[in-house]
Amino acid sequence: MGLTKTEIFSKEQNELALLLKAIAHPARIAILQQIISAKACICGDLVEELGLAQATISQHLKELKNAGIIQGTIEGVKVCYCIEPGTWNRLQKLFGDFMGSYVDPNGCC
Repeated sequence: MGLTKTEIFSKEQNELALLLKAIAHPARIAILQQIISAKACICGDLVEELGLAQATISQHLKELKNAGIIQGTIEGVKVCYCIEPGTWNRLQKLFGDFMGSYVDPNGCC
């Protein structure tokens, strides 16, 4: 989607597309699942858990952080990541509203 065309879509459509694009990679889904299952901030455990290179994980973390889905704090020489609750709740609402908007028309197509 070209940057010049985003103005023809609603704020919610653009926001949902941006958030979904940020999580639309299996490694990012796995990272989010690890953070969620830890029920705490994760500091560097992802390389061992996912079996991906540190550089690869760092790039995926950067994308998630840039979208505001996760947040990071510096603890010594490590950066610890956790879910950003406000953005997560917003994503849940936007996606839930979108998915809930479909009503089966009973036999269409």
